[in-house]
Amino acid sequence: MYRAKSCMVLMAALLVLSGISSVQAQWVMAAHAAKNRIQQMTQKSESGGYDVAMVLLEAAPAAVYNKTVKSLESHPEVTITKNDGKTGRIEIRKGKQVAGFQILPLGDKLTQLVIASSVSEGGEPSATSMVVDAVLRVCKEVDVKCTVETN
Repeated sequence: MYRAKSCMVLMAALLVLSGISSVQAQWVMAAHAAKNRIQQMTQKSESGGYDVAMVLLEAAPAAVYNKTVKSLESHPEVTITKNDGKTGRIEIRKGKQVAGFQILPLGDKLTQLVIASSVSEGGEPSATSMVVDAVLRVCKEVDVKCTVETN
């Protein structure tokens, strides 16, 4: 009886683990299909708004983080207000505009980069926004060719 119960528990565990593995494999395949494609979302209102861009980079998370910080430090008009390597967060200020970077490891050589910025009152967005420009600079720094998805 004890042996039969142990076998049942083992079989159930194997079934659950195989299901998790297939779901994880599907997620990884979907992530690889979307890699290096920049997606953007913007909203404006009378009082301001936001601009967000996201990309999955085929690059090591530490390299993305380090090169992003180095790139930001090379721009005297940009002030880094927060720099946390443990969480992958970088916050900056450029004049009255603020922005934040979130660099998340998804694997040894797969990184999610999210950049969000404020849109000032009455500010007209350019054809290529500040966040998309920033993503493209990071892509160039880590030697990854990124493309901007059209809506």
